[in-house]
Amino acid sequence: MSLVFPETLVLVGAGKMGGAMLDGWLANGLAPEAVTILDPHPAQELTALAREKGLRLNPPLAEIAPPAALVLAIKPQSLDASADTIARLAGAGTLVVSILAGKTIANLRARLPAAGAIVRAMPNLPAAVRRGVTAAVTGRETSRERRLIADSLLKGVGAVEWLDDESLIDAVTAVSGSGPAYVFHLTECLAEAGAAAGLPPDLAARLARATVVGAGEMLRQTELTPAKLRQNVTSPGGTTAAALDVLMAKDGLQPLLTKAVAAARKRAGELSG
Repeated sequence: MSLVFPETLVLVGAGKMGGAMLDGWLANGLAPEAVTILDPHPAQELTALAREKGLRLNPPLAEIAPPAALVLAIKPQSLDASADTIARLAGAGTLVVSILAGKTIANLRARLPAAGAIVRAMPNLPAAVRRGVTAAVTGRETSRERRLIADSLLKGVGAVEWLDDESLIDAVTAVSGSGPAYVFHLTECLAEAGAAAGLPPDLAARLARATVVGAGEMLRQTELTPAKLRQNVTSPGGTTAAALDVLMAKDGLQPLLTKAVAAARKRAGELSG
């Protein structure tokens, strides 16, 4: 994987997601001396990492020149309070990459009028283990070079899918942004079903967890579709087929999940701005 990193980068917010991105950048070759971190409440681990790697952590704002890339990883509700500080850092030569849920490119542009380019991105929780997937969209003013830099920054924590239409972000949020919670709940439900079938609860939980992890790894390693993998493990008239008759019924898993994603998408739209 050939990545193109900016000469200078300011990370605003280094919590779980921002911290995961930072770890990915450093692991993939971003020079520590290029990084400045602004976080009002840095965790002890971040402070130790900054000391070990030589990262600039919370220097005086007057000493920070507008960087080549400015990554916004604060809580969306913190944007208004931080807008003046962030705006000072977003110059004409600055690429802004925002992972603020619900904050549109137009919303960001109104707060950062001098920014050279803005990319809006929606990563998901597995970014913490560099197995995330991020959907991203950019304004028309973003050059190919700047998009390549944004792509490299986002690939530090997993795969990247570029969108042509920003309106798709709400659906992305409902599928991949919230999706890990659906998988975790599926694991919970499988464990409960195992216990209901007579397994000791702790054994059922271990079996469910290992099954989901293993199935996910199979999906990662193969180019076969999920449907083909399902068919491969389903013998006609067998135990898996009996279970799938229930899960694939008209009132089974698909309509329930479709309804759940629709609810998440609707809520994402209500929260955007």
